[in-house]
Amino acid sequence: MKGVILAGGLGTRLAPLTRVTNKHLLPVYNKPMIYYPIECLINAGIEEIMIVTGGNDAGDFLRLLGNGNAFGLRDLHYTYQEGEGGIADALRLAENFAEGGRIAVVLGDNIIETIINKSDKVKELKNTAKDKDLTAKEKKELTDEEKEYKSKRKLVQEKLIKFATRIPAFMYLTDFRENTLQDVITKLEPELFLAVTGLSVNDFHLLVRLKVFNTEQMNQAVFAFRRYEDASLRYTGIDSHEGLTHYGLYDTVVAIQ
Repeated sequence: MKGVILAGGLGTRLAPLTRVTNKHLLPVYNKPMIYYPIECLINAGIEEIMIVTGGNDAGDFLRLLGNGNAFGLRDLHYTYQEGEGGIADALRLAENFAEGGRIAVVLGDNIIETIINKSDKVKELKNTAKDKDLTAKEKKELTDEEKEYKSKRKLVQEKLIKFATRIPAFMYLTDFRENTLQDVITKLEPELFLAVTGLSVNDFHLLVRLKVFNTEQMNQAVFAFRRYEDASLRYTGIDSHEGLTHYGLYDTVVAIQ
């Protein structure tokens, strides 16, 4: 499978910062925004990625990312999107890159960071190991604890990757635009969520309990997706959500201005 990152748009709401570079190259915490979707696709086992971008600063992506070798990618491709054609036009530009195969599409400003703490038992044993040699029993206990921790961590990472790479398709397919994403997943369309992402409502609740979602960033990501979606539909001459007055974000609802 190949990956496609949509990193177009003018980012006018982030002006004046976006007067000098593309918004996807702005720093978020300790690295450029574009690093997050790249790492998300790499963690999903994808080694070939195309970045769809536009505007006056497209060359900045090449200067920053080069050929992708620094990330361990086999190939990193670029294509230029003229105007603001939205998702449909961006995917059209990636058609030849896909070569008829499956692709994972991620928005360039989707930022989903997971932090999973080690169990107290593993940390306790490792701290003990710093102070003295472990007994054979303690070594086995540490090994077993680490194996269990790594197994659970891998399971959670797999669920998170499924969510991050497939949730855009779920949001595109659901007709519930004015409800929060949380409610659509858990109350309104859990069957569709399972069919599209391969995750159950219990899986989603697990990710929420582990606090892998930053609420503010998730709200921003859902809002950005809705804006991309609207632009895409307008580009194709379709208005399938006539009369829509509100956007449902991750955990809140906002009025459409």
